[in-house]
Amino acid sequence: MPELPEVETVVRGLQAVLPGRRILDVRLGKTDFIEDPAALERDLPGSRVRGVRRHGKFLVVELEGSNGGPSRFSLLIHLGMTGQILVCPADAYIAPHTHVLFGLDDGREFRYVDIRRFGKMRILAGDSPLAPLDTLGLDPLEATQTEFTALVRSRRARIKALLLDQTALRGMGNIYTDESLWRARIHPMRLAANLREAEIRRLYRAMRDVLNQAIRLRGSSVSNYVDSEGRTGEFQLRHRVYQRTGKKCFRCRTPIRRAIVAGRSSHFCPQCQPAPRASKRGRIRHS
Repeated sequence: MPELPEVETVVRGLQAVLPGRRILDVRLGKTDFIEDPAALERDLPGSRVRGVRRHGKFLVVELEGSNGGPSRFSLLIHLGMTGQILVCPADAYIAPHTHVLFGLDDGREFRYVDIRRFGKMRILAGDSPLAPLDTLGLDPLEATQTEFTALVRSRRARIKALLLDQTALRGMGNIYTDESLWRARIHPMRLAANLREAEIRRLYRAMRDVLNQAIRLRGSSVSNYVDSEGRTGEFQLRHRVYQRTGKKCFRCRTPIRRAIVAGRSSHFCPQCQPAPRASKRGRIRHS
């Protein structure tokens, strides 16, 4: 699933080409992932793009209406597991599983491609709360060290579970959580509230470094992710633990191990990231 760096990369690509563009027409294929397809067909033609931003793993396309429609509203998009957004010439080859096409006034098209259709798309009225967004937590790249420390100190959850909790930190996912914990030398099963001050500071720096480096390298293409120009990311070449079970740790050469934490696969180095003392209530399952 695209995480914060992948979504940020797509947003930055769209910010370079969409603001000021007018949507001329809308063509829809399969619409089971769209909350109200009729609203897209009704409100988008004639609207102008005011801006594009990221909120966690969501893309928000801010629009200005016309033709008697809403004056200001937004298109909210979640890429799900396999969603892709491309901006390309209108006469370019249309890939299979392209379900949304917006004709733009510069001769290009905004296309949404999604093989599995686990993504989401919906119109948000300008005066309505961003309902899917208002329950989300801090942005990892915007949170201060003080805010992050307070968050970690307040939770008894495993640190891996906390970092993945979108109501705590919006945008983190399995890849960047594993990579951040490895850099900070913290085992994913550690209890967040038990981390020492120095460990929290180390994790905060590691998380931000990993995310910013991944953004510079246009994200991780471990499945079918591409940016808005159809280019694959390169950060997967810098992964140190994610999906490296059995391979040697880049720091100490100990084989990387895998465990299930909060129902998710977690990859870590048992030497660099010492495990918490096991208890009868929560044994660590390794592979």
